[in-house]
Amino acid sequence: MSLPPLTPWDEIHRRLPLIFPEGSPNREHSIWEIAAKTIFVMLYAGAVEGAGRWVRPDQVTRMTDAQALATSQGQREQWIKDSMKPNKADVPGRWYAGNTRESIRDDTIRYALIENGAVVEREGLATTSPAPRYALQADFAELFAPVQTEAVLQAKVEAWHKKHLNAGALARIAIVRRGAAGGGDHQLVTFPNGETRRMSTGPSSDISKAVIEVFAPTFLDKPGVITLSESGNKVVARDNELAKAIGLTIPADKSLPDIVLVDLGPAHPLLVFVEVVHTDGPVNDARKVALLKLANKAGFAPEHVAFVTAFLDRGSATFRKTVGTLAWGSYAWFASEPERLIQFNEKVTRIEGA
Repeated sequence: MSLPPLTPWDEIHRRLPLIFPEGSPNREHSIWEIAAKTIFVMLYAGAVEGAGRWVRPDQVTRMTDAQALATSQGQREQWIKDSMKPNKADVPGRWYAGNTRESIRDDTIRYALIENGAVVEREGLATTSPAPRYALQADFAELFAPVQTEAVLQAKVEAWHKKHLNAGALARIAIVRRGAAGGGDHQLVTFPNGETRRMSTGPSSDISKAVIEVFAPTFLDKPGVITLSESGNKVVARDNELAKAIGLTIPADKSLPDIVLVDLGPAHPLLVFVEVVHTDGPVNDARKVALLKLANKAGFAPEHVAFVTAFLDRGSATFRKTVGTLAWGSYAWFASEPERLIQFNEKVTRIEGA
């Protein structure tokens, strides 16, 4: 059986962010250089679903730049045989050290490419078997045909998404795309009481809109919006009557949170401070202390105050950058996964099963 045509690994690397856009599960490990080189080796070895050929992670470590340029059928077949032989001698110019094979297997193949439907695993092999077991899913391999226009590639990518990504993954990608795109001069935000307000468009405004329209009715029994601000502390909406009713005074200065919500459902209202993070500014320990002081002046004990940092997506660089600073006793919420909430619990609690 002839081997499939090859696309250089750097071109594979260029295409991967198109195939796995922002919002894709395990995106970081699906688009990095190791993923591109792993896919290249699978193509080089003809390990494509239905071909009866498979690769092992250690074969990725044994590939070299010089070997990658040896593209004749005979050269590739010989490398496949040689790369499967036990060999303790080092491989000059190898792409990765031999001890990285477990990382390639786990981080890139199992938890990224397999999870995203890009790689299939050979059935019937014992877990400890040294036999090769991984191959590219057939339609996914087609995305790396050497010669195709960008329009053709985009059409193939969209068709692959619809056929092979689950509904949750597709929804998450769509939400992140909408949040990243923006457009127009303003957008309307609908409050829990049915009123609407105009906000400037942009990523932060998109997250704010999701907090009010999705987060609030999902996680609060009887939500109300006390304040909604834009970047630069510009107040878009301020419900002074509601604030007065619960005894809350919030200065319109840099201490003003992006959004202040209240849940009127409990016997004692719950005050919810929300910081919207597109680039920076999460609820860290210092911010939590400052907001607790505001709440305390209004007679809200700590048990009646909640802190939320809202992000577009948990796979974003922004979340990875700020997660280490999020305050204990606060929450993280993601517009791309609106029914999920991460709690940074500051008290010892028992672990419960799923």
